[in-house]
Amino acid sequence: MQHGVGSFFGPLKSGAIFLLSCLLVLSCREKGTAGMGGTLPTRDQVAAQEAVRRAGEKNNSRGPEKCDPPARNAAMTVASGADKETTDKGAGLRFVGYNLANWLVLDERYDEETKKKGKDVPKPEAEKKAVVAVVAAAKPDVFGVCEIGTRDDLIDVQTRLKAAGLDLPHLHYTGGVDPTRHLGLLSRFPIVGTAKPVDTTYQIGGKDYGIQRGILDASIKTPDGRSWRFVGVHLKSKREVEEGDQNEMRTREAELLRRHLDEIFKADPDVRLIQYGDFNDTRMTNPLKVVQGPYNSPRALMPIALKDSRGEFWTHYWGREDVYSRIDYIMVSEAMRKDVINDQCRILESKDWKTASDHRPLLGVFR
Repeated sequence: MQHGVGSFFGPLKSGAIFLLSCLLVLSCREKGTAGMGGTLPTRDQVAAQEAVRRAGEKNNSRGPEKCDPPARNAAMTVASGADKETTDKGAGLRFVGYNLANWLVLDERYDEETKKKGKDVPKPEAEKKAVVAVVAAAKPDVFGVCEIGTRDDLIDVQTRLKAAGLDLPHLHYTGGVDPTRHLGLLSRFPIVGTAKPVDTTYQIGGKDYGIQRGILDASIKTPDGRSWRFVGVHLKSKREVEEGDQNEMRTREAELLRRHLDEIFKADPDVRLIQYGDFNDTRMTNPLKVVQGPYNSPRALMPIALKDSRGEFWTHYWGREDVYSRIDYIMVSEAMRKDVINDQCRILESKDWKTASDHRPLLGVFR
């Protein structure tokens, strides 16, 4: 965020007047995760699970945002009262994207301290505190999360951040056919619209399967009147399943995401779009190439070259394979490139990063 330049005149005893200026200081305020088990859902199961999820959202009145409008295309559904924000020219935005490493109740969870497995265990309190500490210190205006459980789990994150001094009152929650892991967005600014992709299924061996964690699509408006569109994703993990090759599944999900992005660009070629998430793959793989789009195309997305204080780019540690890799990204549309403050964007570090998650959070800072 940018803050106004303050100045004042102070009278001195000699009667002379000196102008003292206060200079502006710019501050930068899975993977091997388990899938849904060994079986992917069919088209009928996808439809049934979607109906249950929508009904649950409709009946849940808690939180500042109600359920998604039943949009059937990539155009945004605009909420009433969205233009009541006062204009504050010069405002910017800080965004954090983060895979929270199963902020949810797991059927079976391994405890590092006791070295034992437990049944139906939530994310340990120490891990939650470590997540909240690193995110609250970063002071994002918008916070996009992967691997959140229920909507109540997302509200739990929201509540804990507020207690830590970071108030993000606006909420959006969505998911795919995976009943366990979902996507969420918390925002300081009003969420003025959401959208759902038209296509959410792909085929393997003649059978239809649904995108596991879904595609989050939400737009906010900052006080300066600008709109910011956030598209979040968590692609299929590298965990093998019986139905087919996990890389092919991830590529098919990437194609669904790209199709949704193309619809967005078709409706608004100059959209201010930020794509983020856990892609479960590295830069030169097919899924990443698909999502980024054709090189030098107006529909292409540019990954921000995030790195930590040591100049390292890895965002995830896969303990089972002892591998460090960059699989989490923030990408921007052509209209957003000029607004990226590259020297303030980075991979966030903390001494408890491994306690919080097997991923490290990403910070994007924009004018």
